[in-house]
Amino acid sequence: MKIVALVGSIRDESYNLALMKTLQKRYREKMEITIANIKELPFYNEDMENNPNEMVQQFKKEIAEADGIIIATPEYNWSIPGVLKNALDWLSRVDKVLQKKPAMIVGVSTGQVGTLRAQLHLRQILASPGLSARVLPPAGNEVLVNHAGAKFENGMLTDESTLSFIDGVIERFITWVNIGKK
Repeated sequence: MKIVALVGSIRDESYNLALMKTLQKRYREKMEITIANIKELPFYNEDMENNPNEMVQQFKKEIAEADGIIIATPEYNWSIPGVLKNALDWLSRVDKVLQKKPAMIVGVSTGQVGTLRAQLHLRQILASPGLSARVLPPAGNEVLVNHAGAKFENGMLTDESTLSFIDGVIERFITWVNIGKK
């Protein structure tokens, strides 16, 4: 199973990136997770949407060929980061490669409520007509990793109770992706 990850933080020591690297390693027998490079994408520009540069074309192709996507978002000002919104804007135009694509949302924060507000906002964005992703329902599947400083070591998520919870969500996501293939 081919999964593409979008990480909304471009910081080198990002906890959201560390979470995706943990998922890559932990679930490598179940899925191949590739982390897309969204920080190099140009700002979305309607003047370029019908003839985007090679980087945008490659990004859209990567998403189109994936069986599903996982989006890791931090929370900036109660919403998603601009770099993630920019990537989603590119995906929402012309060929609209995210439509009906199975998606899962995760997020990491140093605060108490994880990335709850950003994830709620991201669900709204993913439901928009240009994106229309098939997002894993939130009930029992909300990966809201809080107090990140205490749960990560050496660039990997190590908190066993959090990992155990994510194990169940990943199994449900795999089922969600497979439902879409039928």
